[in-house]
Amino acid sequence: MLQPTRTKFRKAHKGRIKGTATSGVDLAFGQFGLKAIEPERVTARQIEAARRALTRHMKRAGRVWIRIFPDVPVSKKPLEVRMGSGKGAPELWVVRVKPGRILFEVDGIPVQTAREALTLAAAKLPIKTRFVERISE
Repeated sequence: MLQPTRTKFRKAHKGRIKGTATSGVDLAFGQFGLKAIEPERVTARQIEAARRALTRHMKRAGRVWIRIFPDVPVSKKPLEVRMGSGKGAPELWVVRVKPGRILFEVDGIPVQTAREALTLAAAKLPIKTRFVERISE
């Protein structure tokens, strides 16, 4: 699963996901992509599950690019622990996804296969997404 090798700080604030994405909004590598249309935190496990569904449906043909990386630690206190005594230990890694962000890109497969594969991948994610296609000149 994806996670940073080292970070500047061990724990992060929760924060809010405001506004729309400014970077990563256009297809940069592949012919087809999956674009987020609502804000949400996506975990490393969800990204990995989506990637597996995607590559399995493509039957390892073509190429896949993951355009997001989980770099925000989410801390959690253990079960049945009383309130207070500080913040819990980092439990999992997430990425804050803004609307308009490209999550996955694929290339080297027919449009129908790409649409089906990205729909399967989208089912593994907690956000509403849209299938996008590069406009050929």
